[in-house]
Amino acid sequence: MAMDHLERVKQEFTRQAETFSAAAGITDSALAARFVAAMGDAGRGRVLDVACGPGIVTAALAAEARKVVAFDLTPEMLRRARQRCAQAGHENVTFKEGSATELPFADGAFDGVVTRLSVHHFQDPRLVFDEIARVLRPGGTFVLADVVSSENTEESALQNAIEILRDPSHTRMLPQSELLSMVEGAGFDVASHVSWDKPREFEEWMGIVNDPTRVAPIRTVVHALANAGRTAGMGLPLADGRINFFHRWTLVVARKPE
Repeated sequence: MAMDHLERVKQEFTRQAETFSAAAGITDSALAARFVAAMGDAGRGRVLDVACGPGIVTAALAAEARKVVAFDLTPEMLRRARQRCAQAGHENVTFKEGSATELPFADGAFDGVVTRLSVHHFQDPRLVFDEIARVLRPGGTFVLADVVSSENTEESALQNAIEILRDPSHTRMLPQSELLSMVEGAGFDVASHVSWDKPREFEEWMGIVNDPTRVAPIRTVVHALANAGRTAGMGLPLADGRINFFHRWTLVVARKPE
């Protein structure tokens, strides 16, 4: 029997918990600060962090918010988020386990909602965005950041194939145009969006998934693509035998209409 997707996500992120929580790209305080700044006034109210992971953004939000709810599917990630917030002295955070497709909160319960590096793990992102819109009050703010793929269909498919081989809980990185369209389709007004390229190195990136058996075959595939001049929408230059590439991030600030 095929493993249920939510169980696969739990399995992957339970195993990755330590390496994921320590990765430089995840612990980036500058990115967490962007979320706080993007929330504006909503960030001083009641805020929900969907797919909070180890609580990097949660803790940053808690320094400003009246109340933060850290929500995640994986108990081990919630444990780490709880530990991080406790070490920071934040007593205004509660922790809740569950699926983002069925948020266990009342309509209009939050002034702001955030999510980071989660969309490419959702089987149905639009359903999640609909749920976020439901629990957000009219006039509330939704901030998301995720890695996006190329607007070129073939390159996007190639990058997503590599990502799934690396981490089978990955579903699909969306092109930026599709991500924005999906947010708007859930009823949000997109106030702003910004993109940037974050350099990555193959061995560091593979180390996060904490499964050495995956490294060699994916290294072979990526080397072959690089030697053939294929970029998969993420660069893939070879430098002294090392594979370097980039992840293109997009941060979206959206509002729920009054």
